[in-house]
Amino acid sequence: MTYIRILKDGKSQVMKELAFSTLLGNKLPDHTKNFTELILGFDKEIAKADKTVTKDALNNVHGDWYEWLLAIAAWNYCAEHEKANLALLTPNISQFNISKLYNERLYGLIQDLREKVLASSAVQLISSNPDFVIIERKLVNKIFPKLDKIKVIDKEAIQTIETAFKSFELQCDFEDIIGYVSVKTSFRPDRRLQIPHEGSLMKAIYTHLQTREWIINPKGLKYYAIATKVGNPDRAALKTVATHSITTVHNIPQAAVDEVFEVNSLQQAEIAFAQILNVSPKSVF
Repeated sequence: MTYIRILKDGKSQVMKELAFSTLLGNKLPDHTKNFTELILGFDKEIAKADKTVTKDALNNVHGDWYEWLLAIAAWNYCAEHEKANLALLTPNISQFNISKLYNERLYGLIQDLREKVLASSAVQLISSNPDFVIIERKLVNKIFPKLDKIKVIDKEAIQTIETAFKSFELQCDFEDIIGYVSVKTSFRPDRRLQIPHEGSLMKAIYTHLQTREWIINPKGLKYYAIATKVGNPDRAALKTVATHSITTVHNIPQAAVDEVFEVNSLQQAEIAFAQILNVSPKSVF
């Protein structure tokens, strides 16, 4: 079965789901296998199958492959640790507004905020979806009473991690969304700007809900960043303040991004998720 299809214009397109499962041999890579090397190997195999597949076409699927590896690792980590929260992939905001994970009351408050911003000024509250949302374990257990590990990488497994968020639509109370994760295969300067902006905005919306609901001493919202390679300039650039937290002296300034993780293997993913999903690293192995 080929994972290349020819479009009407004659160009070749990678069928990313089929290529992913086929090139993995329907199983997760070795625990220490470098993700960057793994994806480079995928590219080489695809080039053998069809030399006309362009570099841009391959680059377009690298992000999805990386996110799927992380999503499966996060799912399996939650399945293995009964107290761990769950990090779920989210789609582009054009497909689903992540605010709709909140229950009808809280979602209504966010929509009310958007409407009032638009009505009172010439600007809009425009937001994007973080790549992952972290859901509190008690709600996870309610929605998914039995969480099984993903062992076979096939179309069904990919569909599971890509659609699981739908089960939480309008189900989350204020404390049920623990935080978010932004994922990039690499940190280009423009991507480094996007991440703290998104983290700052997500935390501002959280603070708005806190105020509207009169919630005293909330746990706070976490926002993390993950990439295959993280250098000191990346960490420095992402160590910026959440804008809303410096508008009054009554607040302690908050970080827009709470932590940055270099994840380029399943082993590194497990270590990162031990912190992100609120389980002691000692319980990893």
